[in-house]
Amino acid sequence: MPRHNHHHHGHGHGTIDGRASGWYNFLSKSFRRLAYRRIAKDVARSAPRSGAVLDIGTGPGVMLVELHRFRPDLELTGVDLSADMVAHAKRNLGERAAVRLADVAELPFEAERFDLVVASFSAHHWEDPAAGAAEIARVLRPGGRLLIYDFEHAPYDAIAGQSRLDDVSRGPFHVGLGRLMRSQRFEATATTGTQRS
Repeated sequence: MPRHNHHHHGHGHGTIDGRASGWYNFLSKSFRRLAYRRIAKDVARSAPRSGAVLDIGTGPGVMLVELHRFRPDLELTGVDLSADMVAHAKRNLGERAAVRLADVAELPFEAERFDLVVASFSAHHWEDPAAGAAEIARVLRPGGRLLIYDFEHAPYDAIAGQSRLDDVSRGPFHVGLGRLMRSQRFEATATTGTQRS
């Protein structure tokens, strides 16, 4: 089991690898595709023109595939903890996005790199949501936005407590898949590099 299990898709706190990753890839491209399309459409409305977007826990990259259809102007990057998921995402995305093996608590990007950071149904797996939120705040440009789509029990309060995330809001977001219909949309804006008092 990896040292960190912060952003991946699946159940429990282990990454999805091997045959399970293939099954998850199939589900994501078929039955779950509409949910990712609805999220991508919402993200597309939020992203600035030619903006840089990071997808945390991208899994097989299906949300980014859909986002590219709506907004081919965006620079897309995905990260996931599972090497097999990263491999699936690279195959699914081709040249449309860069995909890297990485942990939300240790993002391999310079500060203020992204205009928008997205996490769809991965935040509830983060072992240390506060550390993940701090890293997300670090890689967001001032005024950049964080969008999280997840279950009602995701660690929104811990993420909202990050001092560099402001203008926090949260409300229902219906993706249309069984229990996923009771999901939430969390949004926050990155402040400047100085800590709020």
